[in-house]
Amino acid sequence: MKLTTRGHYSVKALLDLSFQPGYGPTSVRAIAQRQNLPAPYLEKLLIEMRRAELVLSVRGAQGGYQLARSPGQISLGQILEAVGESVEPLPHHVPDGAQAEDWVTFSLWNRLHKKLNAALYEISLEDLYYDARSWQAAQGEEASFVV
Repeated sequence: MKLTTRGHYSVKALLDLSFQPGYGPTSVRAIAQRQNLPAPYLEKLLIEMRRAELVLSVRGAQGGYQLARSPGQISLGQILEAVGESVEPLPHHVPDGAQAEDWVTFSLWNRLHKKLNAALYEISLEDLYYDARSWQAAQGEEASFVV
């Protein structure tokens, strides 16, 4: 599975929000700057994630976006789904009934797809947060995370 720019930026943005003290709001500009992302594109992704109820928007001078629930309650699958990502295997492939190998390969990819989908919904934002914190600790306190 290859994560598209859309999926990659979305995960980076929500992971950034999980690092905010008390999961408080932060501006799109601040997230974009910390993660080296284009702010206009990031804003569109955050709007989609707000519609999916993964983030909340807070108005005002100290406003921005914040997580709608705890990182342990947000899965990687939910993030990707919110921005229209899919991990469908061979979406238009119809196996050739005359070739056993084609059916076996088709069956294998469908089984792998089911396992991958299940894994995406089992990995939480909290898991990614702790992975990033572990990486930071290994690099030293000043290191910023990279997804």
